[in-house]
Amino acid sequence: MMEYLLPNQLHSDVDKGDGSIKYILSGEGASSIFIIDENTGDIHATKRLDREEQAYYTLRAQALDRLTNKPVEPESEFVIKIQDINDNEPKFLDGPYTAGVPEMSPVGTSVVQVTATDADDPTYGNSARVVYSILQGQPYFSVEPKTGVIKTALPNMDREAKDQYLLVIQAKDMVGQNGGLSGTTSVTVTLTDVNDNPPRFPRRSYQYNVPESLPVASVVARIKAADADVGPNAEMEYKIVDGDGLGVFKISVDKDTQEGIITIQKELDFEAKTSYTLRIEASNKHVDPRFLSLGPFSDMTTVKIIVEDVDEPPVFSSRLYSMEVSEATQVGNIIGTVTAHDPDSSNSPVRYSIDRNTDLERYFNIDANSGVITTAKSLDRETNAVHNITVLAMESQNPSQVGRGYVAITILDINDNAPEFAMDYETTVCENAQPGQIIQKISAVDKDEPSSGHQFYFSLTADAANNHNFSLKDNKDNTASVLTRRNGFRRQEQSVYYLPIFIVDSGSPSLSSTNTLTIRVCDCDADGIAQTCNAEAYILPAGLSTGALIAILACVLTLLVLVLMIVTMRRRKKEPLIFDEERDIRENIVRYDDEGGGEEDTEAFDMAALRNLNVIRDTKTRRDVTPEIQFLSRPTFKSIPDNVIFREFIWERLKEADIDPCAPPYDSLQTYAFEGNGSVAESLSSLDSISSNSDQNYDYLSDWGPRFKRLADMYGTSQDGLYS
Repeated sequence: MMEYLLPNQLHSDVDKGDGSIKYILSGEGASSIFIIDENTGDIHATKRLDREEQAYYTLRAQALDRLTNKPVEPESEFVIKIQDINDNEPKFLDGPYTAGVPEMSPVGTSVVQVTATDADDPTYGNSARVVYSILQGQPYFSVEPKTGVIKTALPNMDREAKDQYLLVIQAKDMVGQNGGLSGTTSVTVTLTDVNDNPPRFPRRSYQYNVPESLPVASVVARIKAADADVGPNAEMEYKIVDGDGLGVFKISVDKDTQEGIITIQKELDFEAKTSYTLRIEASNKHVDPRFLSLGPFSDMTTVKIIVEDVDEPPVFSSRLYSMEVSEATQVGNIIGTVTAHDPDSSNSPVRYSIDRNTDLERYFNIDANSGVITTAKSLDRETNAVHNITVLAMESQNPSQVGRGYVAITILDINDNAPEFAMDYETTVCENAQPGQIIQKISAVDKDEPSSGHQFYFSLTADAANNHNFSLKDNKDNTASVLTRRNGFRRQEQSVYYLPIFIVDSGSPSLSSTNTLTIRVCDCDADGIAQTCNAEAYILPAGLSTGALIAILACVLTLLVLVLMIVTMRRRKKEPLIFDEERDIRENIVRYDDEGGGEEDTEAFDMAALRNLNVIRDTKTRRDVTPEIQFLSRPTFKSIPDNVIFREFIWERLKEADIDPCAPPYDSLQTYAFEGNGSVAESLSSLDSISSNSDQNYDYLSDWGPRFKRLADMYGTSQDGLYS
């Protein structure tokens, strides 16, 4: 039998103390935490034990014969219980704490509960028995020692004075006795706001100056009643409770700043009233009945508004003038009158004008002094039925001050437009039409708009009233019907009929017009639907067979081909540019950078100047160019009678150009080097002049005009310049 002699010793009844018995230990923690002396059975712990980690260990012990190593007794099981000691301090697992409590709360108002836990054995001694105390936060708050409930300890704590407190709470085990372990946590307590402060204006009166020209809805002033509360407890309501500006001003609240915004409801007029006094009340929107004893939660102030005078533009007696005028009125007739005045005390005279951007066609005029509007042009209601113009009124002493008035002029209608067909009718009549058959229904339109509506009357003109083909029936409903009078219409006889219709309106005086209805004769099917309206070709006269017609056409084509071939060959034949020996050919090296004016330019060049120097000078300007300065125009020459050679030369070249198939299909400049025979100026060739070593004086070239200026510069003064 195994016995536990000591808390840490095992002993077997078989053991005589002679060392023949040995002890072994197995189970939870054996060899690692607990070991046994195999000779004596003493059990030892190999390391420090922590009850909070494991409170119980279950082990098994057995006694063995040392020689045979066989059990001498059955295995015995035992439990080792770890006895607790106070080795764990209390801990606040949820700390640090934050809490809130309304300001002005009574004493004893619960704020928050704190809880500390101790890992020691609560069933053994006082190691786990915790008590709470407050180390910081007195005298404002207290804590229940056993429950850890924090409460207010002072009345009337004011958030506006101090809105946050930091508390330090201690939890100590061993029921708070000396030697006990302790832990602490912090608690932040915030006082929440209540409406315990009434609004108060910083000043008992305010004064603001505003110009009378300030537009409606503009802000005049901002005032604010101070309130130490925050959030909804500081929300304000403002209202005007008294004063002479109740209908002129209004006050609203700015939800972001809780300011009272005073704005204008009506236009200000310095000449009518120079100042306004307002009594304004500010009150809290949300009042707490618990604090009504602190006083009324509203306040009053006085606001005085001074209106400043400004130079205002003229003001019209009406914002919109409505006038009517007949479109038949004569130019210069009076339509109506507008009036404006200077609202300032100076009452400056006013001058009127029309904003021409609203009267681009200048239909109207206005008298600058009286404001009388008259017609400046004939009016046409059908073009524009209503004219909206803007009239400007300007102060005589200060033209920058301009007022605007608006005038709507309605043009009254007169009967000045004759009726006409409502559309372009495409009328047809069948060849097999019967007498009395309706072939077209017509109506009319009139640009006029009589107050009683349109009434048109239709009839045939006097010339067409007795025709034997068609008749007209007035339907008395602003329409008329065209009917046939006979049958047997034939396209071969007449394919188109023109029927003049006379239309009269009901105006006073009435107007009329004659409109022509075109009626085409058509071939129709059995249902009366037109199939074709073209006149059929007549049958060719007898006597010409098909073969004869083909022969005639072949002859005509052959003649056309021959004519085309002859013309083509003549066009290709060109006259050579080499002249007869009888004609004197000279080289013309003078270049004129001038361009002709085409076929109409007959005065740009006159070749006769090269033929004879004795010409009659006549200063003319080109007809195709408008000169900027008259004396710079091109001088031309009147040719003398002996210019036949040049005329023939030009005409021959003109004929060649006309039949030249390679010539461009537009006006072009043709240049020819021909001086004629027996020129008084002789040869102008630069090559001939240089090779001749002539001492001839060429100064006369400067008298020939601008065309010979270059030659005059080359030969008139010094020939050495040619080679420089």
